Amino acid sequence: MKKLVLVIFLIIATACEQNKIGFVDNVKLMEGYQEKVDIEAKYKIKADALGKKRDSISQAFQIEAQAFQTKAQGMSDTKAQEEYGILQQKGQFIGQQLQQEEQQIQMQGQAEMDSLISKVKKEINAFGKSNGYTYILSGGDGGSVLYGTETKDLTEEVLKILNEKYKK
Repeated sequence: MKKLVLVIFLIIATACEQNKIGFVDNVKLMEGYQEKVDIEAKYKIKADALGKKRDSISQAFQIEAQAFQTKAQGMSDTKAQEEYGILQQKGQFIGQQLQQEEQQIQMQGQAEMDSLISKVKKEINAFGKSNGYTYILSGGDGGSVLYGTETKDLTEEVLKILNEKYKK
């Protein structure tokens, strides 16, 4: 009986040792990943440029609207309403154009971030396979690891690999 218990214990101990488990803190990983930082910076520049363009166009439109108000005082009501309608349509068209540009920038940024996340997941999979991990869990905000010892935290190792590959 003692031998049977010992054999079962050894089988369980061996099975437990075969499962190499680690975790990656997604928040730290993404904050430290240079490619993500560069993508965010690129889209911040695009958003700032669009904001300046919007301000410039809005300012020019306001000047045009003020000029119309002055001009409208000397017009008949019918003519003033007609030109006001044209001015209003122009304003709506400009607003729609700017909104489309903003949406396009957001969609491009989201597509790049989705691609980046896919790349990170593939790299974590490759890291896990090449280093003999059975499981690599997700940590950080929204992750599935509520606690993990520092020795099981693979974040820095994976981050180093990602940043080295990005530099190339």
